[in-house]
Amino acid sequence: MQKIELLAPAGDLERLKIAVLYGADAVYLGGKQFSLRSRASNFTLEDIAEGVKFANAHGAHVHVTVNMLPHEDDLEGLKEYLIALERIGVTAIIAASPYIMMTAKRYAPKLEVHVSTQHSSTNSSCANYWKDKGMDRVVLARECSLKDILQTSENTDIPLEVFVHGGMCISYSGRCVLSNQMTSRDANRGGCAQSCRWKYRLFEGDTQLHDERDMFSMSSKDLMAARYIPALIQAGIASLKIEGRMKSAYYIATLIHTYRHLIDEIYEQGSISEERMEYYVKELSKAENRPTASGFYNGLPKAMDHLYGINGAGVTQEYIAYVLDYDEEQHLATLEVRNNFQPFIEAEVFGPHIPMTRFHFQELYDLDGNTLEVAKTPMQIIKTRIDVPMEKDAMIRKVMVKDRSDIY
Repeated sequence: MQKIELLAPAGDLERLKIAVLYGADAVYLGGKQFSLRSRASNFTLEDIAEGVKFANAHGAHVHVTVNMLPHEDDLEGLKEYLIALERIGVTAIIAASPYIMMTAKRYAPKLEVHVSTQHSSTNSSCANYWKDKGMDRVVLARECSLKDILQTSENTDIPLEVFVHGGMCISYSGRCVLSNQMTSRDANRGGCAQSCRWKYRLFEGDTQLHDERDMFSMSSKDLMAARYIPALIQAGIASLKIEGRMKSAYYIATLIHTYRHLIDEIYEQGSISEERMEYYVKELSKAENRPTASGFYNGLPKAMDHLYGINGAGVTQEYIAYVLDYDEEQHLATLEVRNNFQPFIEAEVFGPHIPMTRFHFQELYDLDGNTLEVAKTPMQIIKTRIDVPMEKDAMIRKVMVKDRSDIY
């Protein structure tokens, strides 16, 4: 059985490279055209070509989202775009429109075509339909329970991809017109304004039903399905997908690093203990700033799986430094400051090839050798001695004392 793929989001080249360095088998990204995340940085064809070259050099692949539901005036240049993606070595496109799928098969036959989750594929008959049409993979709807996923896998041999982490759309498979109605931004053509996460006043007639400080939103908790990965591996699922093309490099690194080690441990040991699973769940929580739940894996979400009165993620300042270089002989680290921190605090470091390790900072110095009482300027380059395993491209975060149990 081929090892399950870990598929990471990439909002730009920096995040693509971080995802690959931290262990993603493949990344997915959006181009400047035909993508549902128009507010992401998105990639030019030149960027995609550079990303493909970097990914391939590290044994990874690039998938490109071509997943908008196009209107007549959206189709210009599609054939040429698909041919260009094939030419620069993209492995697959993710598509929701049958026209885009068949155009790719006709004009860019080396591209795999993956049927987007937007198509709401929830059963094996649907999966087999797409197989008969010549598609290469089906991304199952996020509304599938674990039972649905296992039964579908048993009754089809087309590779299946499932989401295991990230934001959940409050509407069925993203079929939402709130954004269209309220902002004239079409959610299914790349313009979602995330109206579900706004705060609303509720009225019965002219009477407001709640206190002004307790406004209502329709947002869902983020998905966190790490506990289901052993069953998904056993079922022969092809790919585990993480949502988050709008997320930070730190978020991507934390999740990919953790899921990479979790997946590898399951394969190496044949199973995973509850104690070890709890460790990985807590590691995942360190990147989260919105509470998580299991989505539809246990069936229909309950009231506790939704967020009321919360219109988005909070902002944490746990991520404090990026490792630009490390001199192993002198144990001297060159860091790029990301958030405010002081010398001598306890911190954690993790990197592409090193496990999460705790340490205490020593004195901090600027590039002129001056001692710093606090590192407070974002992107400032500083130096410090660190005596635990360290490497270039590692990330450092504060050890937080607050309770994060609401996350997991």
